[in-house]
Amino acid sequence: MVATNNLKTPQGQASFEISAYLQARQRLCDVALEGAIPIVYPEKIYEAMRYSLLAGGKRLRPILCLATCEMAGGTIEMAMPTACALEMIHTMSLIHDDLPAMDNDDYRRGQLTNHKVYGENIAILAGDGLLAHAFEFVATNTQNVPAERLVQVIAQLAKAVGAAGLVGGQVLDLDSEGKPDISLETLNFIHIHKTAALLEASVVSGGILAGVKDSDRQRLSRYAQNIGLAFQIIDDILDITATQEELGKTAGKDQKAQKATYPSLWGLEESRRQAQQLVEAAVAELTPFGEGSIPLAAIANFIISRTH
Repeated sequence: MVATNNLKTPQGQASFEISAYLQARQRLCDVALEGAIPIVYPEKIYEAMRYSLLAGGKRLRPILCLATCEMAGGTIEMAMPTACALEMIHTMSLIHDDLPAMDNDDYRRGQLTNHKVYGENIAILAGDGLLAHAFEFVATNTQNVPAERLVQVIAQLAKAVGAAGLVGGQVLDLDSEGKPDISLETLNFIHIHKTAALLEASVVSGGILAGVKDSDRQRLSRYAQNIGLAFQIIDDILDITATQEELGKTAGKDQKAQKATYPSLWGLEESRRQAQQLVEAAVAELTPFGEGSIPLAAIANFIISRTH
């Protein structure tokens, strides 16, 4: 994971090294995830769960959770179980998204997709196993967090992954295939739910764990929704401009599936401009948090500078 963009602090101090920050946090998350799912009997299902969970990736969602919790006065330790759970939920969505009945892809993160290695039946169950384990992991491993906050986090995660979030967005996405003339309103609905909902849960959960007030939680929601849409716009652009090797998955699939995308509605340059505007709006929501928000602001800028 490489990013060259740095962010100046408000006082003009030394620039914030986003690459080093992301790499360090990615390593923390990888270590925690490695220990989160041991292989026990029946080994096949745990191996399949670990195959996709430990296949790499940017770990953006857990990093957002950790960064927000720290910004709001919490600690990495109190947020790490939720951070791991977010990556388990995200990995479940990727396993299921790659299935032949869904987006039907053979590669993810540069390696064969789960169903290509373990078969469709085990891949479905691996996703189910990760989703269930995510909630168990939060409930049994979170420490030094009041119970009422933990309940709110679990509710936030459940909403993000269910019909009011990721599942609902995926349904509309499937229904829209072969209909490249769908409206911007519909496209936004798909990606606010399919992509932004889990990013929002990542940010807001970090805030909840640290005990942010309601007005700050709303700011965090708006920040996350904006970076979620920006993330999707860049995804759509990269599907056109990047190679399979750069993406770690099949390139050009949106056009082949006749999916409406932001570039198909706006073109590449306008799509980049819209993503930039979303990131600027996201960063503006962080102003009341002061210098503690520098990592979140840098992550927002990283999202539109990424190449995979």
